[in-house]
Amino acid sequence: MTASTKADASGPGRRERKKAQTRATIATAALELFLARGFDDVGIREVAERADVAVATVFAHFESKEALVFDEDDDVIASLLAAVTDRAEGTSPLSALREWFLGRDDVQQRRQSAEFAQFRALVDSTPALHSYWQSSWRRHQPALAAALVESTSMEGQEAELLATFVIEGFLLASDHQDTAERLEVMFRALRCGVRDS
Repeated sequence: MTASTKADASGPGRRERKKAQTRATIATAALELFLARGFDDVGIREVAERADVAVATVFAHFESKEALVFDEDDDVIASLLAAVTDRAEGTSPLSALREWFLGRDDVQQRRQSAEFAQFRALVDSTPALHSYWQSSWRRHQPALAAALVESTSMEGQEAELLATFVIEGFLLASDHQDTAERLEVMFRALRCGVRDS
């Protein structure tokens, strides 16, 4: 067994762990500064200094300043797609999506966590961050639609519509304190249809 095979068998190798740690350090430093002084009043050079890395290292890990705030985006989309493709036998895709969205920390902690409230206030009060957050979710729509086609009997257009409804509904619900309640209404409407009388 080669060294690379051993690393693959036991999880990420040393280099990958080091990269992940550097990325996490940069993101933590950035968020601390943004929360303390505001997103617009902090520069990338300051983030790099706080994280004790070069400016080039920051951009090697993050495509933009906004991305520093949403460093877990890749993990989020992977988890969302897995909720559909790896759902338990007998669980509908809509039920799997409902469970995933309602189980999210940002939904559950909306009223309970002061730390999350501070983070959400930063995003909501910074137009660039709010726009980036919404855009990042909308970029996930094609991948979610593809996962629905792959793992259900849905056809392309039906899957695209469901992916759009779910993600747009989540974005709308997230703009309110009663996010969970609004998500429940959305999923109920999708499951039962909307009365037209």
